[in-house]
Amino acid sequence: MDDTYELYAVRYGHHDRNAAANFIGGDPHDGPMPLDYFVWAIVGKTRTFVFDTGFDAKVAQKRQRHLLRPVGEGLKMIGIEPDKVEDVILSHMHFDHAGNHDLFPNARYHVQDVEMAYCTGRCMCHDYLRHPFAYEDVASMVAKLFAGRVTFHDGVSEIAPNLTVHRVGGHSKGLQVVRVKTARGWVVLGSDASHFYANFEQNRPFPVLESATDMLEGYATMRKLASSPKHVIPGHDPLVLTRYPAALPGVDDIVRLDLNPIAEAP
Repeated sequence: MDDTYELYAVRYGHHDRNAAANFIGGDPHDGPMPLDYFVWAIVGKTRTFVFDTGFDAKVAQKRQRHLLRPVGEGLKMIGIEPDKVEDVILSHMHFDHAGNHDLFPNARYHVQDVEMAYCTGRCMCHDYLRHPFAYEDVASMVAKLFAGRVTFHDGVSEIAPNLTVHRVGGHSKGLQVVRVKTARGWVVLGSDASHFYANFEQNRPFPVLESATDMLEGYATMRKLASSPKHVIPGHDPLVLTRYPAALPGVDDIVRLDLNPIAEAP
């Protein structure tokens, strides 16, 4: 029987903003369109993977974001002890995806070659490109590299049976998405390849980007990799929490993505 995985989206933060800030060229309606911040857990029969590591309280204060629940606390609620996690996959090295440096002391980190070169190279001389990164996150990853705790990937790699990473770029030069086989089919965890459903469904790029071309092509890649467009999970959309079933009784911000949606798009 093929290996399949359970998938969890664990919300840990929130940021209020309007729709105009979420699309190149703005939005004619420009009503409230907040960001939620997630990490994702990929739970197999014998191995558990964490996809992205979020930010902590110090960074939340510095970046003026709301930390709703520490990442480690959210993972423990679904039975994942951070110090027992052996594999962490980072979509990219932006501050809201690569923080909490000491939360997974025994994990090996999976990063794209291009992303590490990008966040330590000449592009970081430009304020606009450097702003989403944090020096502390990059320095921590260099330390993990020299401790033998980083595995690099170039394009497409199989991390485990029925679990692959795919570099799409766009938002950041080495951004990678994860393709996972579940009981309901192939799910693509897009992270910031598409912040919202509306970005990839309407082909309207998010304005923080390294390459508009790669971002648009990334939308197409995710559609090809997923069993259907409904199997693509955006990285920051609060609608994820309303479209998927709760993972725990009485908890509305940890949901199961390997189960069928409970609500359709409006």
